[in-house]
Amino acid sequence: MTHVLVVHHDPDMADQQSDWLRAAGYVVEQCAGPQYGACPVLRGEACYATGHSDVMVYDVWATGDTDSEKELIERLREVHPEVPIVLTAPGIEFDWVETDGTHGVVALEGALSAAMLRQAVVKALASVGRTPD
Repeated sequence: MTHVLVVHHDPDMADQQSDWLRAAGYVVEQCAGPQYGACPVLRGEACYATGHSDVMVYDVWATGDTDSEKELIERLREVHPEVPIVLTAPGIEFDWVETDGTHGVVALEGALSAAMLRQAVVKALASVGRTPD
């Protein structure tokens, strides 16, 4: 089974996204993000939860500010290059988001739906040569 880590600062949104993914057959874990606890990735260390996931769904507001988000996404891609990231950004686009290369993510901007999130997860998995199981 495909494991998804949902990182979101809003517990209600994290629950909703997790429910959408579980309904599609994914195994889902949640993390509230670095504004609620120490993040090993910001120290340049591996993250246990990320390392045991096949894909991450990451809320762009999880650290509380966009400058920190850019740094965290870059570090996540460097520390865990094998784990693709779906970066959700409701309501706003950021000029620093990379969709290709070393720091590339699958960007999902605007209001989300279950279908959009599921499609983005499939696209992220495909970017590293995987399919959902």
